[in-house]
Amino acid sequence: MIDLALAPPLALGPAVAATAVGIGLRADHHSDFAALVAQPTALPVDFLEIHAENYLHPGSPTQRLLLALAERVPISLHCVGLSLGSAESVDEIHLSRIADLTEACSPALISDHLAWCRVGGRYLNDLLPLPYTSEALEVLARNIDRVQTRLGRKILLENPSTYVGFTENDWPEGAFIAELLRRTGCGLLLDVNNLYVSAQNQGLLPEDWLATYPLAVAEEIHLAGHTHRDGPEGGILIDTHAAPVAPAVWQLYETILGQIGPRPTLIEWDADLPDLAILLAEAEAARQRMPS
Repeated sequence: MIDLALAPPLALGPAVAATAVGIGLRADHHSDFAALVAQPTALPVDFLEIHAENYLHPGSPTQRLLLALAERVPISLHCVGLSLGSAESVDEIHLSRIADLTEACSPALISDHLAWCRVGGRYLNDLLPLPYTSEALEVLARNIDRVQTRLGRKILLENPSTYVGFTENDWPEGAFIAELLRRTGCGLLLDVNNLYVSAQNQGLLPEDWLATYPLAVAEEIHLAGHTHRDGPEGGILIDTHAAPVAPAVWQLYETILGQIGPRPTLIEWDADLPDLAILLAEAEAARQRMPS
């Protein structure tokens, strides 16, 4: 469990409203946002998410833009390199850089993934799955505690997109995450597209997969597009973040909101990025689905 006595808590930025909808701050749209932040009018988003590893260099143009935007809208700091599932523990140098960025931009939310990406001191360019076993649970709990203690902040854990299951699993995915949340005090970032992709790829109904999840404690939601790849037995869904949100994912999102009420929602679009106006239209589509 997080021990705030071991480190002074880093500043908490403006809260993100339950009905807020945000988009990712990606390099393709930096010039758009640089122009917007220079204007006195309100920005056209409720909050912005960054991939933390793209903004770690103090004084860089990207970090200067981030800090200017952080004065105008809440920031969700989404990490992809903490490697919470790695048996090698968290890279202390990388964690210190994340802590420095957190102190600089005071994000409202901080998150990373139920995955690993580091072995032998080397980083792999992917978020890799791990089995839902007691051993994996201990590794994750230890690493999450280390991160939360260093930051003095709760982090959110994002459910993964998976393509096959492990025969060694001791828990269903949602029950495993619920136990991890109980042990560490971290929160849940519910990625609806990942949930849909995982269920479809493993031959399960998304509703059945969803039933194992501790939905009530979700503090943020991600929505994204996926890509269908042809193959044996009907092919596979790939979590590409390179397309609009699929109709079935929108439907699952509405089902979830109907059960737990509105949650801050982020539109993820990371590849084949469209014009900013199209991305903002996706955000508006999520806003229109929020229960009143």
